[in-house]
Amino acid sequence: MEAHIPTLNADVRERPGSKYAQRLRQNGKLPAVMYGHGQDPVSITMDAAETLSHISKGEKLFTLKMTGGDQTVLLRDLQFDYLGNNIIHADFSRVDLEERIHTRVHVRLKGDAIGLKSAGAILIHPVTELDIECKVANLPDEVIVDISSLEVGASIHVRDITLPLPTMKMLSDGDGVVAHIVVQGEEKTGEATEATGEAAADAAKPEAKS
Repeated sequence: MEAHIPTLNADVRERPGSKYAQRLRQNGKLPAVMYGHGQDPVSITMDAAETLSHISKGEKLFTLKMTGGDQTVLLRDLQFDYLGNNIIHADFSRVDLEERIHTRVHVRLKGDAIGLKSAGAILIHPVTELDIECKVANLPDEVIVDISSLEVGASIHVRDITLPLPTMKMLSDGDGVVAHIVVQGEEKTGEATEATGEAAADAAKPEAKS
């Protein structure tokens, strides 16, 4: 299994600074920095719409087509605006396809769980990303977990997941819950019953005479 590596055009930024970066963003560009492999960091810019389209799909590995030679890079960090809505900067690290890296991968749940056919049943999905170790060339965009056979009260833990390749190593806590089905309102019903019982007990008490 080889990772799909999209190609993005990138140019070296002429000048650093927030004002210049803001001007780039206004012109449809995404400011970024590329570092790692014992080389100096390089400030770069790329087409914002194209880059963010790939990032929104969960893709992290890219080939940057640049003057002086292509670079294989891994997305390491994203910076958002003060509202937390828009990506305004990206960090990439240079990588070699044969090296092993630690990274986070999105979990996608697949299938219609049996337990969800029960009245009031809801699906809880606490762990949405996994920490794994793998070769750069094998970096998956996501890990798919089949929940078709999941029944009410049952859970799928991190330790139950089989990664796409045997050479990949799971780093996340095995006790983490990836999917769990519960019946909504059970706890509230219990509280309501208890409250009703207390009210009935109060009603049975004789009123104090003045």
